[in-house]
Order: sequence, then structure tokens, then C-alpha cells
Amino acid sequence: MDKPVDLKNKIIKKLDSNKALDIVTIDLEGKSSIADYMIIASGTSSRHIQALSEQVFEELKNNGIVNCKIEGKDSSDWKLVDGIDLIIHIFNPEKRKFYELEKIWSELIPKERVLI
Repeated sequence: MDKPVDLKNKIIKKLDSNKALDIVTIDLEGKSSIADYMIIASGTSSRHIQALSEQVFEELKNNGIVNCKIEGKDSSDWKLVDGIDLIIHIFNPEKRKFYELEKIWSELIPKERVLI
């Protein structure tokens, strides 16, 4: 199995070569323990989103991630591929804009809370 950063680059390449739009990577170090990286991309149609999620899923499996899974199988406008160290969200552009995951996860999370 590759290092998370190598696998992240393979997934980005796979998404790019299959015409995913607006691919963004967010480093989750120090923000969350759910994964090392989050990748967010858009598809052009429900079929495109489905195809991208299946291609990413196969790429993860081919790289030794045997416990990966696809969430949102019944959704036509969003899929999440859980690659253990990588979380990949594939949206239609409208849903992506609504949820604003890039904004939520890209902001700095304070290490301490100030009590007043």
C-alpha cells in the first residue's frame, strides 16, 4: 500500500483523467482524525458522478485499500468514497456550492477555546 500522499496523488490523477471538475485537496492534519486528506470534486451529471465514484473506488482497491466503500449510492448528486486515509466527495456543482465543504474544512481550527 502506498503512503497517503502518494495515493492522494493517484486519486487526483484518476479524477482529472476522467474529467472531474474543480478538484480540491484539503490536508486534514491537525483538523480531524477521520482521514489524512479530503478530496472534493464535481461531476457534470448523475452518471458522471456515479462513474467517478466507481473509478475512485477501484483505484483505492487496486492500491490495497480493501475496506473502502461508497456512501450515497442512492443519491444522484453526491457520493462519498471512504478510502480510510482519504475521503473523496464527488458532487454536482449546485450541491457542492450549498454544502461549502472547502470553506468549512479549509478554515483554521483553534487549538484552544477562550472562555468568557
